[in-house]
Amino acid sequence: MEGYKIINDPVFGFIKMRRGLLYDIVGHRLFQRLGRINQLGLAFVVYPGARHTRFQHSLGAFYLMTEAVKSLREKGIYIFDSEEEAVEAAILMHDIGHGPFSHVLEDTLISGITHEELSILMMEQINRDLNGQLNLAISIFKDEYPNKIFHQLISSQLDMDRLDYLRRDSFYTGVTEGNIGSARIIKMLNVSDDRLVVDHKGIYSVENYLTSRRLMYWQVYLHRTAVGYERVLINTLRRAKALVAEGHELFASPALAYFIKNDVDRQWFNTHEEALQMYAELDDSDIWSALKAWRHADDRILSMLATDMLDRRLFRVEVREEPISEEEADSIAQHIAKRIDITPEEARRYMMSITEAQKDMYNPEDDSIGILYKDGTVKDIAEASEILNVQLLSKKIRKYYLCYQRV
Repeated sequence: MEGYKIINDPVFGFIKMRRGLLYDIVGHRLFQRLGRINQLGLAFVVYPGARHTRFQHSLGAFYLMTEAVKSLREKGIYIFDSEEEAVEAAILMHDIGHGPFSHVLEDTLISGITHEELSILMMEQINRDLNGQLNLAISIFKDEYPNKIFHQLISSQLDMDRLDYLRRDSFYTGVTEGNIGSARIIKMLNVSDDRLVVDHKGIYSVENYLTSRRLMYWQVYLHRTAVGYERVLINTLRRAKALVAEGHELFASPALAYFIKNDVDRQWFNTHEEALQMYAELDDSDIWSALKAWRHADDRILSMLATDMLDRRLFRVEVREEPISEEEADSIAQHIAKRIDITPEEARRYMMSITEAQKDMYNPEDDSIGILYKDGTVKDIAEASEILNVQLLSKKIRKYYLCYQRV
């Protein structure tokens, strides 16, 4: 075992990782940063156990990838050692571009660039530091490699990323509905016409996976309380950014101050070399330390919002089936403005939020899950399933969240 490191994971047990390139990635400062970023953002406001990190998730996804490669090889699928190492490296780094609190920063401190694009920028930085050893891994991640099954293992309807986060998030939240049979799904993986499929014997595990995914989204990821807490943070950061633009001085770490003072988008990242380094410095602690200082700010709105975050004084959240009217929103803003002595415009911008969420369990047009039969035919899961029909599987559910300050 001298060529391996053993990592004890509470979800999957012992994870073996070869020394060399893979272990060098884990030891890189950009990967270590993931240990300071919560996997589920602010979901701990509902599920106190949800304090696990993106570092843990990345290691779990890596473990599942090693199992998937082993399973495919047992089925006679030829995989080069270089391909195995590259796809394992790619899944290790798949989330490396995430910022603090999941997608909060993508709406506030940066714009026009996704965490996937930032992941590629960071991968390229690690690749330079490791003397170009990640060229194949980056090619697979960007779906530029000819053999498409490797990218499908990283990003598809049934990828190792999703298989880990559903198991892991279920474990740490205690929401048992998300506890999918990932081991059986991986054992049932196969390849047909250069496409990742699932052997027919695994159909029930896939059905359970799709159902679990839907339940986890509405029970955990889009839980009304977690959404409301997230909107408080978004409004806090927007208020801080507006105050700095007006010339106010606010406490912030150098990395956070950089994104509060500048309007950073894709073009900015392309033209400012220091932007990626500043982004790499950001983690959850930057935000929390700023909130602790902003609680005492002279600006009443910023002080109130920061206090809301620190003391768990959440926005009231109403979930609707239909869009919220402008008249109702204005009425609520007027009421809040009157009660806390701010303008209706300030109340509408910072003391309330209207957002919507749409999620379907399965999108056959996106990247379907193929079920492989013994005669070699492949059917889409929506067609093959006995208990799920395509209308139920692909039904889009849209919910509207009205969040506002309790007064």
